[in-house]
Amino acid sequence: MAIIVDKVQKRKDIALSCKEIFFQNGINDLTISQIAKTAGVGKGTIYEYFKNKEDIIFEIVNILIQERNVLVKKRISEQKTTRDKIRQFSRFFYSDEDKDLRELYKEFISISLVNQDKEMKAFQTTCADTYLKWFESILKEGIDKKELKLGSEKLIKGMFAMTEGVFIKSIVTSSVEDIEKEILQFQDAIFDLIEEKK
Repeated sequence: MAIIVDKVQKRKDIALSCKEIFFQNGINDLTISQIAKTAGVGKGTIYEYFKNKEDIIFEIVNILIQERNVLVKKRISEQKTTRDKIRQFSRFFYSDEDKDLRELYKEFISISLVNQDKEMKAFQTTCADTYLKWFESILKEGIDKKELKLGSEKLIKGMFAMTEGVFIKSIVTSSVEDIEKEILQFQDAIFDLIEEKK
């Protein structure tokens, strides 16, 4: 009797088994042979499930971001103020807890810039849209609770873009000495302007 393989789960299993070697070595120095050996499968199996090693990074990032989102939603729901919710939302860019995922995300960004793969672009677009809507819902909730001034929603895209922009700037330049400090200073300055005074 033939064994039925859950191809979606097998793809995830292969990708996650390679997570540590990507964290340790980055994508450039890895070969498909090393990846196959780490995953405990043949090279042919790798190509059965993935187009290339960049596709494996894509899968790992996708899985880990989904897992992280569950945790972050819970943590945001535990915060009392909109300012603290936005701080929790932004921790990805500087927390030690997310260091490995950030490294993979950097690889993914660089791959996306060089390789205009439709799936990767669609994934990036979905992620960006999802996170912007999430960010927006946090601020709109603050407005609805009269914690933030009316009109604060006009700053949503700028605040969101600035946070990710500081992260990207910290990757490609040496002009960001302390990413956490820069992000929090900017957010605090904005919240000082838009919070309703009690």
